[in-house]
Amino acid sequence: MKYPRRTFIRQSALVGSGLLLSSLSGYAANWLSRGKVRKYGVQLWSLRDILGKDPWGLIAKLGESGYGSVESFEGPTGVYWGKTPKEFSAFLRSHGLSMPSIHCNVFDRFETKVAEAAEAGVTYVLCPWLGPQKTIDDFKKAAERFNQMGTICKKNGLRFGYHNHDYSFKELEGEIPQQILIEYTDRNLVDFEMDIFWVVAAGADPIEWFERYPNRFRLAHIKDRTKKPVADESKNSVVIGTGHIDFKSILLAGRDKGLKELIVEQEANYGAGPLESVVASLQYLESKKF
Repeated sequence: MKYPRRTFIRQSALVGSGLLLSSLSGYAANWLSRGKVRKYGVQLWSLRDILGKDPWGLIAKLGESGYGSVESFEGPTGVYWGKTPKEFSAFLRSHGLSMPSIHCNVFDRFETKVAEAAEAGVTYVLCPWLGPQKTIDDFKKAAERFNQMGTICKKNGLRFGYHNHDYSFKELEGEIPQQILIEYTDRNLVDFEMDIFWVVAAGADPIEWFERYPNRFRLAHIKDRTKKPVADESKNSVVIGTGHIDFKSILLAGRDKGLKELIVEQEANYGAGPLESVVASLQYLESKKF
């Protein structure tokens, strides 16, 4: 069922006035009192345009809205937004949130970032961007480096992972780079975070990849793609439930093949605003009971 546009507009207006966030806070409290598990996290990159203005107020509102976790990224003041890893983790807990994963520049001060992630109680340290490579051999070299990073993470009690974009699912020299990254990395050291949007944008089938490589995709970015995509894929991200991706089938297949962490992300077409969009996406997912 499509998320009703009229309802979204009405609720967006309420969020803007502060009324919906107040009601969401009560809703979240009632939800938790019934013992319901908070299944979904949110990538803070979704709020990048406004997060720097009031990170603590916005993150608190994510907890009030019903999110169970956040996935931080390396912003202007670092992964922990000016706090120490332990302070940041404590702040999240005080608002009913955890942080199972982070995105960071893994090619700079990696061991320090892994140690900090361990202090924060993180499970997965993720490479958010490798970039298109010139040859398949370049992807093989990247896989070797990922194994080395995975070894460092393992020594610290963590897991290393790679978050895909569309380029790793597009053919290069007769091969698919994502397949190289998976098959040339040690499953005991390296996991993958499937960005479902980018898999679909590349013309690939997420379910097929879950089935082909069970227990390799431990995390997923849930991000919908407009029904009328334009050439610039960065503009095609929409509120979940208003696009064309069949999340019910994909998430059921993923869970059956080892998917653990479900993380909402929004990159563009915010409509009423970044916060309102991720709240609307969560409401849609909860209404469908995926």
